[in-house]
Amino acid sequence: MKNILELLESDSRLTPEQMALMCDKEVGDIRLFIEENEKKGIILGYQTIIDWDKTEREYVNALIELKITPQRDRGFDRVAERIYNYPEVQSLYLMSGGYDLAVILEGRTMKEIAYFVARKLATLEDVVSTATHFVLRKYKDKGVIYGPAVVDERGNCL
Repeated sequence: MKNILELLESDSRLTPEQMALMCDKEVGDIRLFIEENEKKGIILGYQTIIDWDKTEREYVNALIELKITPQRDRGFDRVAERIYNYPEVQSLYLMSGGYDLAVILEGRTMKEIAYFVARKLATLEDVVSTATHFVLRKYKDKGVIYGPAVVDERGNCL
């Protein structure tokens, strides 16, 4: 049934009926499989990917690298829990390399992101240092290739 998870991941709009046909399974078995995997926390949610650059919405994405001091008996988990509970945090990853955590944020402006980093992240007692990188353009995200950017008459990305 692994292929059902792969189908859902590639297109969450597929109905159990469509997946049953594609996998040569019974619709009831597909529904039961999905329900069980939702309860187990294997299927965590369903999302639509939107190219916000083609809309009027103003936003900025940033990747912030954090170097932190792990906690005795809890490692990085306690600090990670504090960080992922901020609503601005879209994603949080434990990383190998020069930094420990990678935080993906979304805000309305670069100033808003900078304020969040300076006031909320950098002030956490276990944070040793931060490095902020602003996303200038998305080419591919979650396996989806973004189309060409909308450009005005002067050649500026809109």
